[in-house]
Amino acid sequence: MKLYSGSQCLFSHACRFVLREKDIECEVVFTADKQVEDTVAELNPYGETPTLADRDLVLYDGIVVNEYLDERFPHPPLMPSDPTTRAQARAMVSRLRRDWLNDVQVCMASGTKLEKNLTRSLSDGLVAMSNHFSENKYVLGEEFSLVDAYLVVLLWRLPHLQVNLPRQGGKILDYGNRMFAKQSFQESLSAAEQEMRAD
Repeated sequence: MKLYSGSQCLFSHACRFVLREKDIECEVVFTADKQVEDTVAELNPYGETPTLADRDLVLYDGIVVNEYLDERFPHPPLMPSDPTTRAQARAMVSRLRRDWLNDVQVCMASGTKLEKNLTRSLSDGLVAMSNHFSENKYVLGEEFSLVDAYLVVLLWRLPHLQVNLPRQGGKILDYGNRMFAKQSFQESLSAAEQEMRAD
């Protein structure tokens, strides 16, 4: 199994985090040279990361990849067992993606700063979520899930994106720091991602 990954790609990072959280044996190949980029272009009609190759199966779109990994390697499960809560988790991931993740990824890939309205949306939205972590260990309560994987890789990038949360966002920052300390998260970081918080 191979995961073709961008070194700063937010969706690739979430996949690497899931791989480490589940302790899945998988070769991670960073798209750092032309040959690797050409391979990805052959596998994936969009030529983008993440791209997962598992025998004859090729998957792209980070959310599809992570759901496949969770079903293919079911322990520990990273999605709720009941259909209602699982649907709620998928809706949360979809909202994170539509509200923030897609736009943040575009800015990071192009090397441009976030627009003011996106910075404000991120700051206000994360502050609004912060109180949730006063009583809950993870996004869905007491169990780590795929939703956490996406939220945590976003929180890791906040200093790099020059997004500074006010004091009211303290609880979500504490949650982020707790997640960053996980061995699985530390092992998921590329060298470029480590540099985002090197200072």
